[in-house]
Amino acid sequence: MTPTRTRRSLTVVAGLATAATLALAACSGGGAPSTSSTAGSGGGGAGDNSGYTFAMVTHETPGDTFWDKIKAGAQQAAKNNGITLKYSNDPDPAKQATLIQNAVDSKVDGIATTLATPDALAGAVKSANDAGIPVVAFNSGIDQYQKVGAKMYFGSDETLAGTTAGKRIADAGGKKALCVIQASGSVALEARCAGVKAGLPATENIQVNGADDPSVVSALQAKLAQDSSIDYIVTLGAPIALDALKAMDAAGSKAKLVTFDLNVDAAQAIKDKKIEFSIDQQPYVQGYLAIQALYLNKKNGNDIGGGKAVLTGPSFVDSTNIDQILPFAKNNTR
Repeated sequence: MTPTRTRRSLTVVAGLATAATLALAACSGGGAPSTSSTAGSGGGGAGDNSGYTFAMVTHETPGDTFWDKIKAGAQQAAKNNGITLKYSNDPDPAKQATLIQNAVDSKVDGIATTLATPDALAGAVKSANDAGIPVVAFNSGIDQYQKVGAKMYFGSDETLAGTTAGKRIADAGGKKALCVIQASGSVALEARCAGVKAGLPATENIQVNGADDPSVVSALQAKLAQDSSIDYIVTLGAPIALDALKAMDAAGSKAKLVTFDLNVDAAQAIKDKKIEFSIDQQPYVQGYLAIQALYLNKKNGNDIGGGKAVLTGPSFVDSTNIDQILPFAKNNTR
């Protein structure tokens, strides 16, 4: 274990305690966000009426239900504190950088962004810093956020999550895993599969196009038909897990399925014993804490995490706790 990993591991309890404390306020009014790109501020918030305007910029691929939870958490924090929230997204790194620059040019009070492709976004984050606009990172870029120039980070330790999942598969008797990467160039997804391989050395990666579900099903079906030694499939997003179930049925595969992240259908699949377990990073909490941290930093100069990442995961969901988690998944808060 490297010194960096040791220090990060020591922050897990403190980070999750911070997340849990702030998330308690979020749970009172969660649920699906408005489809509007801007959430109104003002009356109705449970706390302040700050008048701040914050931008949230992500690498969301349209149609991925994971981001509904991010937005729900962010909108709840905005509502609580009287914040106008401007959400925008683009999976293309250059276009995401442009969205961050647009937020800088519009003179927002703070920016929360994902850093799936940190090198491509570094220039736009620097532009925000030069303009005196605080930037926090969440969801992806845990190892790069400080270098890029973000003040704080909220998300899961993806390498730790992957390694833990790989070891859990090995302990269950798994021999060979197929790790499915649905977006090329994402540091978070690469870290997950690298972690799985660290826990289960006989792990092979496959690249698919997560924006095209039929092609995902086709690619996985072909791979499973070709290699019957694959006894575990690890998907890195709930929608891809649902594609994998279709591919497994079509190929007649007896492999077991594990996924990162949750949506209602994936949670139900765990309940129905079609998915072994999920490695959950609690996206609702990530969205909530990112906006809450910007608010506290802008209002009071607060810095959450003591210079280290605040961890929202990994948190495992399986047959032992799915009955507790499923109602929250249906409420779009887990």
